[in-house]
Amino acid sequence: RGYKGDGGRRRPRSSRPGRRGTGTAHRAAGCLSSSMALYSFLLLPLWLSTAAGKGAPGCRIRVTAKGLELVKQEGLRFVEQELENMTLGDLHGKEGQFHYNISNVRVTHLQMNDSDLSFQPRQHLAFDISNASISLRFRRQILYWFFYDIGSINTSAEGVHIHTALELSKDEGGRLKISNVSCNASIGRMRAGFSGTLRKVYEFLATFITSGMRFLLNQQICPVLNHAALVLLNSVLATVPVRNSADEYIGIDYSLLRDPSITSDTMDLDFKGSFYPLEDENQTLPNLAPEPLFKETERMVYVALSEYFFESALFAYYHAGVLSMELAGEQVPKDIDVLLRASFFGSIMLMNPAVVDAPLMLQLQVKAPPTCVIKPSSTTVSVSATLEIFLVPPNEPLVQLSSMTMDARLNAKVALRKKALQVQLDLRRFRISSNQSALESLALIPLQGPLKTLLQLAVMPLINEKIKKGVQVPLPEGMDFTKEVVTNHMGYLTIGADLHFSKGLREVIEKYQAASSPKPNPQAA
Repeated sequence: RGYKGDGGRRRPRSSRPGRRGTGTAHRAAGCLSSSMALYSFLLLPLWLSTAAGKGAPGCRIRVTAKGLELVKQEGLRFVEQELENMTLGDLHGKEGQFHYNISNVRVTHLQMNDSDLSFQPRQHLAFDISNASISLRFRRQILYWFFYDIGSINTSAEGVHIHTALELSKDEGGRLKISNVSCNASIGRMRAGFSGTLRKVYEFLATFITSGMRFLLNQQICPVLNHAALVLLNSVLATVPVRNSADEYIGIDYSLLRDPSITSDTMDLDFKGSFYPLEDENQTLPNLAPEPLFKETERMVYVALSEYFFESALFAYYHAGVLSMELAGEQVPKDIDVLLRASFFGSIMLMNPAVVDAPLMLQLQVKAPPTCVIKPSSTTVSVSATLEIFLVPPNEPLVQLSSMTMDARLNAKVALRKKALQVQLDLRRFRISSNQSALESLALIPLQGPLKTLLQLAVMPLINEKIKKGVQVPLPEGMDFTKEVVTNHMGYLTIGADLHFSKGLREVIEKYQAASSPKPNPQAA
């Protein structure tokens, strides 16, 4: 049937007005939407790896209330030392015919029996001293009419209350620091003891003297504690390693990822915990491991290490080029030498007689960075390596006897000694296969046991010797771990320990002050 205005002919569907442009636009929009979805899907792994690298710690340390109690005891000794050494200015005044001058003020005794150090969410530590007493001794010079007197006076500040809040944060270099201090100090009462011929006069004017001494103390207590925290204690925190070498091949990055997380009972510190080859510090492994979690609070401190912590070390060693080994001549155990020559007897006999008795050389090369898997039952490291066997005739090219792939699984025993994290490796599973033919793989089966013995006796001791030094856990100088217990979880392990002060805060501070002070120039003398 025809249509009006078209001469009775039906237009094809594709040629109908208004339909062709609309269909093309729909198809273009669909293609664009599909392309964007595909593009987003391809970028998702990259985005996830970037987010994980910034957010997931390789090492996390938790300090509990029990650990804070030990820190409080050492901190109280440090505060007492600082207050005992504080310098008070001179005081002079006039009241009618009474003229007085107070000088050489020094602290003779401190009593601070009631103190507390506690966590304050979200970034603070609160240090409180209550009902303390401070004994002072100073030189007096007094003129009253025509009487002039010189001597010493003992006074005491009682009911002293000090509240100090320390704000902890991450600095630009990723180091923990005390970024701010708030301090309030008050003195309940001042007492002064007088003796001598002018005792009545002193007692009459004691209010002026003790009020002046209270003013001096109130002016000095908080500045002394502010300096102790912002300068002296930060110099102790500066001893925590952030980015330094673990050995001659690799380094470790312990920079903080974020400010410390503080609750009423714990403080958590998230460290990057990433290793890198010293020759290329920018070559690091992305962190895709699960975030370590703490469930216990019974010990003073807990250290959590994820699979990434160990895998990044293996990655760094691999790219540093140290996961290779060569045994030649007398380094090859005699029984292994005999066994290898017997296994390749046919190939050797077909060679030039001049090379038949040449020494053997074994070249072991790891093919890819080893991987680490942490389970509640074990910590294992999987390694795939190539073993090449050569004859080494003198003054002639090497003659290859075989090339094989070795797949090994090692058990890793993790321990913490003081501040050193140590790993002991033990070969558990071992399998070899030929890189040349399946038939040779069958012929290599008798070698599997002896080569495993070779690795256990000759290779593993060398590896353990290289790594026995361990790597330092981020802890200030003067503090060590004791009574360590390692617990495995799925994807990470935790180490619960107590803390021990091997050095006092004052000792560490004085050590680094002496090291940083300029040395005298002998030429100038």
